[in-house]
Amino acid sequence: MHQKIRKAIIPAAGFGTRMLPATKSIPKELLTIVDRPLLDYIVAEAFASGIEHVVIVTGRMKGAIEDHFDQAFELDVSLRNAGKLPLADRIAQDTPAAGTISFVRQQQARGLGHAVWTARHIIGDEPFAVLLPDMLMVDDKPCLKSMVDLYERHRDNVVAVERCAPEDAHKFGIVSLKPTADGPVVTGLVEKPAPGTAPSNLFISGRYILQPEIFAIIEQQAPGAGGEIQLTDAMLTLLETRNIRPFEFCGHTFDCGVPAGFVTANLHMAAQRADLAPHIGTAVDALYPARRAVA
Repeated sequence: MHQKIRKAIIPAAGFGTRMLPATKSIPKELLTIVDRPLLDYIVAEAFASGIEHVVIVTGRMKGAIEDHFDQAFELDVSLRNAGKLPLADRIAQDTPAAGTISFVRQQQARGLGHAVWTARHIIGDEPFAVLLPDMLMVDDKPCLKSMVDLYERHRDNVVAVERCAPEDAHKFGIVSLKPTADGPVVTGLVEKPAPGTAPSNLFISGRYILQPEIFAIIEQQAPGAGGEIQLTDAMLTLLETRNIRPFEFCGHTFDCGVPAGFVTANLHMAAQRADLAPHIGTAVDALYPARRAVA
């Protein structure tokens, strides 16, 4: 029986060490891209892709994530009493409906595979999506929606991939592919291959659609790189019995878990807004007059 992709997991239990000291007391997933928390964009992508229920995997000191997606009655009343109706309506509209988000805790930092596994009882025996919250992926059509469409055609596992410069392939998880009559399939996954040994320049970029068999595989998975339970290792085992298809994402991807990607994402998203775009160029010209002279 065909099962649609109804549920998604967002692993959000990491410490955010690459963004310290900002993340000492603020979950990295709640750092703002312009005026909206990063995690808001990821959850919105899930719902815009047809997901009905999002499971966010959190950890200690991350209760603010649950609070953010709750109904803030006091704030709503305060804004409406102050006559700020458009803002109140926007916040109410952006708050997920009751019962559409669940939270589970990853009580030990044991890797991405383990984080996904902690949500197994909520997902149940059905295929599901995984969205990494560090990776903000921007395009006219949500990346996950394109992946769901690919899943609907083939009923296979799907992984989002992007191209990198061949000389940078050793920095990423790289896939190898083979062509088939109905499109390419993944034949292998290599985590950070030695320079010059990568089978391609296509790297895994933070979105997955997986069959529920992955949970049993993860449960038996030995620790891999860094002594953690790696999702990539479990996918290699899954590959022995099920196809994994690549979806090449050609939009803009920002790794917001590092300062450079975070700053770039802020500039890009601000430049897309009519109320902010004129100020971006003006501010850059004022700060860097040499840029204006060259232009």
